[in-house]
Amino acid sequence: MAGTRKLGRPTDQRMAMLKCLTTDVILNGRIVTTEARAKDVKAIVDSIISLAVKEKDNFEEVEVKVVKAKLDNKGRKVTEKVTSKNGKEYLKVVKEETTEKRQKDLPSRLNARRKIMTKINKVENVDLLKKLFEEIAPKYEGRVGGYTRILKMEPRRGDNAEIAVLQLV
Repeated sequence: MAGTRKLGRPTDQRMAMLKCLTTDVILNGRIVTTEARAKDVKAIVDSIISLAVKEKDNFEEVEVKVVKAKLDNKGRKVTEKVTSKNGKEYLKVVKEETTEKRQKDLPSRLNARRKIMTKINKVENVDLLKKLFEEIAPKYEGRVGGYTRILKMEPRRGDNAEIAVLQLV
């Protein structure tokens, strides 16, 4: 009977574990885990990367007006004294308006980003989606599937579980 592996865990714990392992593969490029877990994570990572490869160039450059606080030569905000209607004085930050070029996702890429976010965890200080679309996807552009490989290792000492390394090709 075809189905998913239970991996000896309830559904919510299993899905959380697979999300963490998937995030680690994308972040680090490889993980060491049991063979059954590696097979499940391989399918998820391959689908994420194929989605990123398909949608990597699907955006447009847009000029956006941005209002920022004006900074002095030391990097501090410039302020000026202003008098309110009732005669009290206070400091007001001086604003300046500039235009910036930014990437605007087309609807299919936005949908792909949202699908990917359901399969990975957020990581502090690292933008995994940016890494996927700008580093990993161009690397695998000409490839049709097979973005990861599983290398079997010797059994784990203690419980004799079959260990495997899952890595990006």
